[in-house]
Amino acid sequence: MTKPKSAQTLSAALAARFGAAPPVDETVTGLDALSRLAGRSVRRRYRERAVDPALLRLLCACALSAPSKSDLQQADILIADKADQEGIAGLIPDQPFIGAAPAFLVFLANGRRLPEIARMRGKPFPNDHLDQFFNAAVDAGIVLATFVQAADAVGLGTCPISAIRDHSAKVSAMLGLPQRVIPVAGLCVGWPVDEGRISPRLPLACTVHEGRYDEGGLAARIDAYDRRRAAAHGYKPRDPARWGDAAFYGWSEDKARQYGVPQRPDFGAFVRKKGFCLD
Repeated sequence: MTKPKSAQTLSAALAARFGAAPPVDETVTGLDALSRLAGRSVRRRYRERAVDPALLRLLCACALSAPSKSDLQQADILIADKADQEGIAGLIPDQPFIGAAPAFLVFLANGRRLPEIARMRGKPFPNDHLDQFFNAAVDAGIVLATFVQAADAVGLGTCPISAIRDHSAKVSAMLGLPQRVIPVAGLCVGWPVDEGRISPRLPLACTVHEGRYDEGGLAARIDAYDRRRAAAHGYKPRDPARWGDAAFYGWSEDKARQYGVPQRPDFGAFVRKKGFCLD
């Protein structure tokens, strides 16, 4: 018996994503929504059509409806004006879609409000340590992910930009961020010109663990993933002048090269300078 179209669509998306799809129960409610999640893609090319500010605020409200650690609500969203968007784009010239996007948002970890509330209510604040920074950063990540889902729902395309953390101090100054408020990621938003493509992910055997953590057979699984991903879309070798040629260039070689050089070594110092305690 043929599966309903929604189950077929979900299975196909998961197979493209992970190399094999887990069983899909065709009687499960919400298969259409799951299919959209499984099949979503980053969009970096946008139509020359503005995004209504009222729609952006609506999506922000939906995103900020996401779960928050202990209801502390330590995530904020800043809708950048065009001048600041262009300024940020100028800091990251290898990602020209930042400046071309109809809208650009910055998701913030806000560790400022909670100590201020403690002061306002005459209470001590003995929790000024790593966990407060961690909670605020995770809250911001959850809000970012929820905004992406909300944008998908209305037909907008998005592309997260973690590279703003390469320039945290400059972005913070540009946006007038006070102490204990830091940029976590940017987000390009616009009406996409194409459907995008599914990016293959590591097999679920690498990333879903049952009962106990188990990375048995990791090398073989990574090699198989490299080859599956290369068949879907290849990579341009990263920095061949430094690393030379590779007989086969896949995801793992690319990530090893990427993190074979220092990445944001000053970020911890920036976070401390902004008033967070990381002990």
